[in-house]
Amino acid sequence: MQKTVLAVGAHPDDIEFLYSGTLLLLKRQGWAIHMWNLANGSAGSKTLSAEAIVAKRWEEARSSARIPGATMHPPLFQDLGIFYDAPSIARVSSVVRAIDPSIILTHPPSDYMEDHENTCRLIVTAAIAKGVPNYPVDPPCEAKDGPVALYHAPPLGCRTGLNEPVVPTLFVDIGSVVEEKLRMLMAHESQMEWLRQTQTMTSLEEVVLAESRNVGKLSGVFQCAEAFTPHDHRGYCPENFKPLEEALGADVFYKPRT
Repeated sequence: MQKTVLAVGAHPDDIEFLYSGTLLLLKRQGWAIHMWNLANGSAGSKTLSAEAIVAKRWEEARSSARIPGATMHPPLFQDLGIFYDAPSIARVSSVVRAIDPSIILTHPPSDYMEDHENTCRLIVTAAIAKGVPNYPVDPPCEAKDGPVALYHAPPLGCRTGLNEPVVPTLFVDIGSVVEEKLRMLMAHESQMEWLRQTQTMTSLEEVVLAESRNVGKLSGVFQCAEAFTPHDHRGYCPENFKPLEEALGADVFYKPRT
């Protein structure tokens, strides 16, 4: 099995909030890790121009990726400009084919904003298109036959945009890497003031630690955790293909819904 994982977020810092701990654990197990924010952060400032904040957020994203030694892929879209349409599917699918991951970590289908939801839709379709030779991608890239397993993180707070609870089923113990997770997040310096102004977050460290502990409580076994719900295997991989669970072993706990 090819040991490559692709973490995809809508915006710079989404990966760090939601699944950077899992990436760090996979890196320890010898996996090649790839990070990709589909949007460039163009709307992420009330004081800088779009061009200035895009350049700043790209450098911050690269700084974050250097902490675990990840390959960072450049964004394709503007903030609030991620749409589920044929040209976007073709562009996203080309990158997914080129990376050819065995694991994809991404947003859930239902989230509090459409950039997140459309990122999920694009990546889910691209994972199918990865192995479909007759689907044309942009730029052209040969189809890849390797299986891929998709894992959806819940939204922050485990609630949808309609305030409905999201109940994940797979939990990852990130207690041993939580400090590195914080370092990755804090590389996004430009977002401190933005999140304080727009989402009343007074301390990103406190938010991430509180979220990790809350998810840990949901697991019932871990103190600090990240969570996922695996995508259905049909069209992507064999039913028994569970690379995340196999790679992380005792750091993973499956909690079926009752």
